[in-house]
Amino acid sequence: MADLYPSLGQCAVVAAAFKVLLKSTDFEVHRNWLAITHSLPVREWYFENTSEWTLDYPPFFAYFEWLLSQAAQFVDPSLLQVGNLQYDSWQTICFQRASVIVAELVLVYALHLFVQAAPLAARRPAHAAALSILLSPGLLIIDHIHFQYNGFLYGILILSLVLARQQSTLLPSGLLFAALLCFKHIYLYLAPAYFVYLLRTYCLGRKSILDVRLGNAVKLGAGVLTVLGAALGPFVYWGQGPQLLSRLFPFSRGLCHAYWAPNAWALYSFADRLLIHAAPRLGLTVDQAAVNSVTRGLVGDTAFAVLPEVTPRTTFILTLFFQIVCLIKLFVQPTWETFVGAVTLCGYASFLFGWHVHEKAILLVIIPFSLLALKDRRYLGAFRPLAVSGHVSLFPLLFTAPEIPVETVYTILWLLVFLLAFDRLTPVSTRPRVFLLDRFSTLYIAVSIPLIVYCSLVHRAVFGQRYEFLPLMFTSAYSAVGVVTSWMGFMVVYLTA
Repeated sequence: MADLYPSLGQCAVVAAAFKVLLKSTDFEVHRNWLAITHSLPVREWYFENTSEWTLDYPPFFAYFEWLLSQAAQFVDPSLLQVGNLQYDSWQTICFQRASVIVAELVLVYALHLFVQAAPLAARRPAHAAALSILLSPGLLIIDHIHFQYNGFLYGILILSLVLARQQSTLLPSGLLFAALLCFKHIYLYLAPAYFVYLLRTYCLGRKSILDVRLGNAVKLGAGVLTVLGAALGPFVYWGQGPQLLSRLFPFSRGLCHAYWAPNAWALYSFADRLLIHAAPRLGLTVDQAAVNSVTRGLVGDTAFAVLPEVTPRTTFILTLFFQIVCLIKLFVQPTWETFVGAVTLCGYASFLFGWHVHEKAILLVIIPFSLLALKDRRYLGAFRPLAVSGHVSLFPLLFTAPEIPVETVYTILWLLVFLLAFDRLTPVSTRPRVFLLDRFSTLYIAVSIPLIVYCSLVHRAVFGQRYEFLPLMFTSAYSAVGVVTSWMGFMVVYLTA
């Protein structure tokens, strides 16, 4: 490991020093959760609604907030008052920023184990992939400017994936993933891949699926139920199951988020928007009541003016279908690389076809895919458009003037450094590459530069506050093309590997 320079530790120190200089914009959500978990009895956590930012993460994350609040009371007790809305003393800001940076050590440790577990010949590409995740502009934008704890949570995910590499640590891998679900339920999107992989490698015999390892199945089942019981048991005992579910799964929200996540429904919405103008010439009927919805893109206000409405059932069927496609191969060929590929494709399917998907969920695809991106040039060819589109799609999260140069310059530098490094380190594939995907990646990356310039600078200079949704729509549609193309390319690579 001595020849791997710079080391993960060195980069973590430099990155932390840089992150300290940043200004976060969305402290109030987690400040309020600190106050709720510190000031109220546990049975009141999921009922408290003084702030609009109610607690809507699973209980393990609430316990994590409670643990942070035990230290926060010595820093500034005022931040722990539920009614103290929008409280942002410098002590509060410093404490919350420091808590994110310290919690991210879980990610550093998980990436270190990932590099250590890689075969010797693949150690350097694994190190490059680890550095790309540690220095990810996605984590920088979401955690250290927008303000969340995703680095900590993705550290748990990567640690679980690394443990799944060895037969001897399959059980801890499954239990760790069960705990992760109790921290943030968005990881349910990846659960089908875990279920199939652990069933095939831990509960069934390697030579025959009829050889059931009953002892292993009992240990895994009992362990998962214990984890879920520790998280959910008290709330079920108090009869709060429905209230907890309503907080975790708010199905009353619309198909698309306030800013369209770059998925299939963004392209569907974009097509509907174009058809509004083309409808008179094509003889199509326009629902005038829905025109404002597709223009404003408000939460819970998704309706289509020309195209048919999309129901939650439709999104569920599409998501399940495309997950099953990759899970069949995982069941037949339960190797670790196939497992990580299936996790990635489950993330793709849920992101592309899910109901009310948030743009931040693209990290569910980027981070596991990064662990495989340097396997060979076919994988890298599918990863490139995702790396560009996924990170560009996060730009609308930050919209004030001081943040735009930081996110733009940092993301462009990250893309230049790591895509060039990946290109040098990735071996040639033994199978034919997807020629059109290679050419598309080059064109797609070239288009990203003028798009970023227009959406970040030109639109505001030319139109001021008019047509505010236009750059968001362009960004979303452009990014959606990249994510969909990347998914199609990786699906071909995965199924033919």
